[in-house]
Amino acid sequence: MLKEILKKYQDIDTCPVRNVLDRVGDKWSILIISVLGEYGTLRFNELNHIVGNISQKMLTVTLKTLEADGLISRKLYPQVPPRVEYTLTELGTTLLPAIEGLTKWAATYMPQVMASRRRYAGKHEHPD
Repeated sequence: MLKEILKKYQDIDTCPVRNVLDRVGDKWSILIISVLGEYGTLRFNELNHIVGNISQKMLTVTLKTLEADGLISRKLYPQVPPRVEYTLTELGTTLLPAIEGLTKWAATYMPQVMASRRRYAGKHEHPD
């Protein structure tokens, strides 16, 4: 029984939780999903402006990953200059309650987490 349980979680290809967290657990994905959930359809530069502190390359890479996973859709308008818009898909929208739960948890418990980090750092400081 234990062997079956361990096998279920060890291979990222067969563990849904590890697989999803690997894809959306980076620095930017959840933020981009949240922004699109709040503002709806946005152009690349609008997203870049709202998210802030993200390079255009990283925004492009993150958007492509989210699109590949079916969480956002990308619509290119054939005009000069080209206009591209990004929208959450139905699948992407299903992630919003989980993200909102995590956001509420973080807002509630971040002071305790920060205090714990300070206590840990104080116990593990090594004089040079």
